[in-house]
Amino acid sequence: MVNYEFLLDGGDLRSTGKSNEVVSCIKTQRDFDKLFACLYHHNRLVVMRAADAIEKITIPKPEYLIPHKIDVLNLCHHAQNKELIWHLAQLLPRLNLTVSELTKVWNILINWSLNTRNSRIVRVNAIQSLYELTKNNKTFTNKYIGILQSVESENIPSLNARIKKLRLLIG
Repeated sequence: MVNYEFLLDGGDLRSTGKSNEVVSCIKTQRDFDKLFACLYHHNRLVVMRAADAIEKITIPKPEYLIPHKIDVLNLCHHAQNKELIWHLAQLLPRLNLTVSELTKVWNILINWSLNTRNSRIVRVNAIQSLYELTKNNKTFTNKYIGILQSVESENIPSLNARIKKLRLLIG
């Protein structure tokens, strides 16, 4: 049995450590569920790396998130560390959301995008995730463009670079 906490610990926040090794260990929903539990670990480093692994795993397998949808949504309201928040932003568009949940997620991502106290990575990921939600919900397009304009007016190079790429995708 793999000890995910052990693999995810050690070093500092500038490194993903062995999170890629953990990704390769996940073969079943049960494995994923054990990794997901690390998001509640007391060690910020373990949480960050678990979130990184979960984000990578769910790119091709978003269905692993199905039993954890409520947990992901709750974490959005309680997460304190920017490293967890930027990964949560990436996970949100992978959830199968009800109309009510979609509205809540949309508002969470808007808040993360516009909050100048958030890290730039959180903001970039939130803007990207809003785009992902907009692709399937065209009613959000005008609001999304307004958000992009608001963030763009801050003239922050990393945010403007992402906005430039997204504007090309919007058309």
